[in-house]
Amino acid sequence: MEYRYARFDVEFERLKELLERLERVFNELLLLTDGDVDQALKHLERVARRYGWFNESFGIDDFRRWLEQRGFVRPAASGGAASGLGARGARALRNQAFETIFEGLDADARGEHRTRAAGEGGERTSETRAWRFGDAAHAIDFNASLRNAYARSGGFELADDDLEVFETEHNTSCATVLLLDVSHSMVLYGEDRITPAKRVAMALCELIKTRYPKDALHVVLFGDEAWEVAIGDLAHVGAGPYHTNTRDGLIRAREILRRAKCANKQILMITDGKPSALTERDGKVYKNSFGLDRRVVNKTLEEAAQCRRLGIAITTFMLTQDPSLVEFVERFTEENRGRAFYASAEDVSSFVLVDYVRNRRGRA
Repeated sequence: MEYRYARFDVEFERLKELLERLERVFNELLLLTDGDVDQALKHLERVARRYGWFNESFGIDDFRRWLEQRGFVRPAASGGAASGLGARGARALRNQAFETIFEGLDADARGEHRTRAAGEGGERTSETRAWRFGDAAHAIDFNASLRNAYARSGGFELADDDLEVFETEHNTSCATVLLLDVSHSMVLYGEDRITPAKRVAMALCELIKTRYPKDALHVVLFGDEAWEVAIGDLAHVGAGPYHTNTRDGLIRAREILRRAKCANKQILMITDGKPSALTERDGKVYKNSFGLDRRVVNKTLEEAAQCRRLGIAITTFMLTQDPSLVEFVERFTEENRGRAFYASAEDVSSFVLVDYVRNRRGRA
């Protein structure tokens, strides 16, 4: 066998490490700038120069060209600064969010879609059962089948009753709507709660696309009203000057899940504030930011109960521990027979994905 050795290129390895570092920081800045590529690159240039990452041989323009060549960003028509995030860039952003969130999870919290029941379409188990019409040929346990034939007749001529097949683990599928609160409170008093919420949404998308391809995920934003956004647009989501119309978000989620073909349906809601808005029958939005408006609260609780009657479980992740809001969430959870978690903005990402995976394992 012939081996060829090449000289270790120090400059190449340094550049490779630099590009990996720049890409990771750039993705974080994209989240903070709501997917604005030009703004993210400007912030990155300031950070890179502060820490001495750039020099005369490699600067921000070179990094931008590298991103364009890889399809991470789209160049402007005029050939100037980058105009938008490319398909590969959106995928890289989701993948980084996935890795960031799962880094802190225990190994046994990652979970699977497997259930304790046996069924079709999953991993093969060591247990067998009698063959039934329609079973796949590759699932036949020939050793056990031949033993049955020999015990029956003293020979190896197989009959239908001799055949045994391996059991397989039954894997579930689920339709999920992720509700994101984009009201003004998500960035109130300079506290950024929208960024970790977006990171959760992106990580869920990557989780489902790579590990649970049969699952369906929809993302719905709610402020003064609720609207669905494409998964590819998550990087551009930002909090706005909105009130919190939780009920409208639940109604939109329920409409989406009603059309889903999956037997298992759930809503994951991430919010940091009380419901403060309500859509009237004529389409007008009633708003009240002061305290917990009884009318708004009651209508929101009615919608939680309606979801329960339709078999839609709601898991609420509250980014605050204010006593009055905790009391509301407890009432909301009781109406739906769902679950609720109270966390800081720093913890919510782990809570969402741990619960999602464990919840999926528990469904039959």
